[in-house]
Amino acid sequence: MNCPCPMCVDLHTHSVYSDGSATPADLIELAAHNRLHGLALTDHDTVEGVAEFLRLGEQAGLTVLSGVEVSSSLRQHTLHILGYGIDHTAPELHEWLAPLQAGRARRNAVILDKLRALGVAISEEEVERISCCGQTGRPHIARLLIEKGVVDSFQAAFRLYLGRNKPAWEGRFSYTAVETIAMIHRFGGIAVLAHPGQIDPEMRLQPLIIRELAGRGLDGIEVYYPAHTRKMLKKLKTVAAANDLLVTGGSDYHGATRPLHPMAGGAQGICPPASLLDAVQARLNGRDR
Repeated sequence: MNCPCPMCVDLHTHSVYSDGSATPADLIELAAHNRLHGLALTDHDTVEGVAEFLRLGEQAGLTVLSGVEVSSSLRQHTLHILGYGIDHTAPELHEWLAPLQAGRARRNAVILDKLRALGVAISEEEVERISCCGQTGRPHIARLLIEKGVVDSFQAAFRLYLGRNKPAWEGRFSYTAVETIAMIHRFGGIAVLAHPGQIDPEMRLQPLIIRELAGRGLDGIEVYYPAHTRKMLKKLKTVAAANDLLVTGGSDYHGATRPLHPMAGGAQGICPPASLLDAVQARLNGRDR
């Protein structure tokens, strides 16, 4: 899945405004280095960095797209929904995101309490220092666990402490997937299911879940993704076509916090074709439907 062509896009990236290590300027610089045709910023539960990202991208002559990644629920499943082309300036959007952000803050405090009970001392001040700005999450706590020598990798931090049902696990507030899709539409965007291969590695659940969400307004699915095998890619393309859904793709780039996910377009990155962004923009402009 290495880049076979010069015209790639990356529609799934994160910055320091959530749990990435790159600033918007860093993202734009790397995208230019990788000769990307287009880029979207999709920070978790926040659009705080979008204005800066759009301004810098336009200055660099890069096609850029506003975005957000929202954690949501569908019965027992946790689903991440990407919102592209949303009006990041709308006060009502920030109000809608506020409970998600408050839920993150509450969860962080509980996780630190659980870690202290396990003999791992991490203070709120240390978390604030390492998160720099924007939303703070489990990856920041994982970085501190590595820094203190408690674990040797992000994977170990989640496997031993922070992952679901692990000793320091704590849930948080989320909207339903249907509520999230409706919110994205309300603010002028399109809703895309992120990394659907993670729902079920055997790909048995995805056709039913995606069909259900398509009936509730889902616009697309993220088919091109670093962890998706060729078999998954083929299956997801079939599911997208069967449900009249857009196909998108992105690296889920986090920089140093997730080094196994390089930005698209580089020697080691995936190459979602530029035509995917063209289709997204056409849908946003109302020309496709």
